[in-house]
Amino acid sequence: MADWVEAGEKAPAFTLTADDGSKVKLADLKGSIVVLYFYPKDDTPGCTKEACAFRDQKSELVKYGVKLLGVSPDDKESHGKFRDKYQLNFPLLVDKDHKLAEKYGAWREKNMYGKVTMGIQRSTFLIDTEGKVAKVWKRVSVDGHDAKVLEEVAKLAG
Repeated sequence: MADWVEAGEKAPAFTLTADDGSKVKLADLKGSIVVLYFYPKDDTPGCTKEACAFRDQKSELVKYGVKLLGVSPDDKESHGKFRDKYQLNFPLLVDKDHKLAEKYGAWREKNMYGKVTMGIQRSTFLIDTEGKVAKVWKRVSVDGHDAKVLEEVAKLAG
């Protein structure tokens, strides 16, 4: 199991398919602040709450030129339905084989009622304009998380 990517490290590169079928490549986002967040599953209570909170902060994030990206192992069709149902205004990326989650350390052992499984650990990575990780939130608690991210973005944007 991969260790977490830590602040100060270069963000692992990726090219993933988005909910609309386009390809999103981290290298193409150089020069922008990127908020990359990993979530377990489309249209589940916690993930919906988190996605909607980020959706509602989008206009604030845009002021800082932020590119917001959600990542889960769900497929393009599932992402499309989730996006449309909640009018999500940012790309949801397909990480079906969880390779990206593994690179970032977000693919972890989870213990649910004594049953150990592997899955996405809700986490967020703030990537600066040079492609370095500026801040990492591990084991994210959804309530108020969007505000914390926005606060760090504002600091980073100076």
